[in-house]
Amino acid sequence: MGLTQQAISEQLRKLREVFDDRLFIRQGNSMVATPKALSMQQPIDHILKQLEDLLEPEIFMPHTYKGVFTISATDYATQALLPQLFNITRRDAPDLKLIVRDFASDNINQLIAAGELDLLITFPEFIPDNLSYVTLFEEQHLCVTGCENTFATEPLTLAQVAAHAQLVVSPSRANLRGSHDQWFAEKGLKRNIVMSVPSFSAVPDILHTTDMIAFYPSRLLPSSKVKELKIEALPPTFKVIAAWHPRTTTAAYIVG
Repeated sequence: MGLTQQAISEQLRKLREVFDDRLFIRQGNSMVATPKALSMQQPIDHILKQLEDLLEPEIFMPHTYKGVFTISATDYATQALLPQLFNITRRDAPDLKLIVRDFASDNINQLIAAGELDLLITFPEFIPDNLSYVTLFEEQHLCVTGCENTFATEPLTLAQVAAHAQLVVSPSRANLRGSHDQWFAEKGLKRNIVMSVPSFSAVPDILHTTDMIAFYPSRLLPSSKVKELKIEALPPTFKVIAAWHPRTTTAAYIVG
């Protein structure tokens, strides 16, 4: 036990006072348990087993897990990831229920700190620095237009792309700014953005009935209403992540 005989004697003295019993009596060179001490053996074994169980890592069993999981997802994630996620949970965790909320970057910290959100599926620039996250994959925006629009068969130059009327998706702010503005600016080009919408789901219908172009995530293609345009260079790829509050990092349903 890593204790001296004197320390053991002191602990035994305290236990005798607590239980009002001698507990152990010296008999020759050994100590003999009293009836009171023997009667305590089974309850103490049970208590020690419970303490040992607390130290055992929790094993996550998806098939028996019952609960509700609240996810905040961007419009893109809702289309590109959630159908697949739902199929996986139905197969592996049939009793898990999912609630999907719109992604609101302005109050993410408050919602996740209060436990109202379990997981965020979004882009790194949309989450606070204090959250933990894992990269799910890298995505690429492709230049698209309506299927009925006719363009030159040769790849468009970036100058041609920048000059053409463009639609951008701006989910967090209602403005005429896009995620690739800086990329164009570094090449000395300014985009001709003429329309902004809050979600990717609106893009195919709008492009299908106009002559605009847009940058659209590759995982949302193919589409019956838009087609990819060949351009001389594509913008940088971007990460799609799953983020959560650090306090749940060791929770079974996160690491499992």
